[in-house]
Amino acid sequence: MEAAIPRIRAVAAAGQTQLLRSAVCATCASSSSSSSRRHFSVFNRPQPNYPGHVPLTKIERAGLAVGASVMSFFDPYRHDLIAATGEATATPYFIYRLRDAMLADPTGRRILRQRPLISSKTLSLPALRNLPANSVGRAYVGWLDREGVSPDTRSRVRYIDDEECAYVMQRYRECHDFYHALTGLPIVREGEVALKAFEFANTLLPMTGLSIFAAATMKRGERQRFASIYLPWAIRNGARGKDVINVFWEERLEDDVDELRAELGIERPPDMRDIRKREREQKKRLQELKERGF
Repeated sequence: MEAAIPRIRAVAAAGQTQLLRSAVCATCASSSSSSSRRHFSVFNRPQPNYPGHVPLTKIERAGLAVGASVMSFFDPYRHDLIAATGEATATPYFIYRLRDAMLADPTGRRILRQRPLISSKTLSLPALRNLPANSVGRAYVGWLDREGVSPDTRSRVRYIDDEECAYVMQRYRECHDFYHALTGLPIVREGEVALKAFEFANTLLPMTGLSIFAAATMKRGERQRFASIYLPWAIRNGARGKDVINVFWEERLEDDVDELRAELGIERPPDMRDIRKREREQKKRLQELKERGF
């Protein structure tokens, strides 16, 4: 028995040493992990959270937000700049708020689970052209044909860190043309700014609010019309209407578009193209009368 005591003490000492080493290693690993998180920089980026993801430092995100928003102010047709502004300004609060709005809605939750994408591959545009005249699908494809645009032009999300929130932004981006079709607003500058104002009141995404300042680049008559007609319409309908991010458009293509607007609590604004056409004709008549000496 006495001969066994030294061996027991040796085993106990070895066990204590091993536990101490394990604790030290765990502490080092934790410290290393924390250090890695603390020292995230342009030279030490974490791994992407999803294909195409580009992690940004706070300084990079701020620079992207300012630079892209200023450049898109002067060129509102640069969709890549508008997309970058949207992603850089959506985090951390606003995109989570929009994601939570989807999680709070049964249809929104289904969209998040299934994660459908909108493109000419997932929607048969020829089939939509054969739907009834006042259906959602026919209104959508009719708007695409009239404006000469395609559902395949939306950029992929890159700068939002959370993978689920990145999909929410992608969904919002791909549904933008459905909002155009629902409201009838064209892709001219005045129409885009009016729709962005509507989206801001409905989604609270900062980029959509910043886009309203592009009204300053409009012609005088357009600014007056926007301020008197389309901005009040956008704020009123966007704020009181249901969250359009929760519409499962792929399941509503055969529904009546007027009934869907009523369900969402959205009024269709005055036809902007018709107003602009009447004004051009009026100016043309006045010019002809002036040339005749009247």
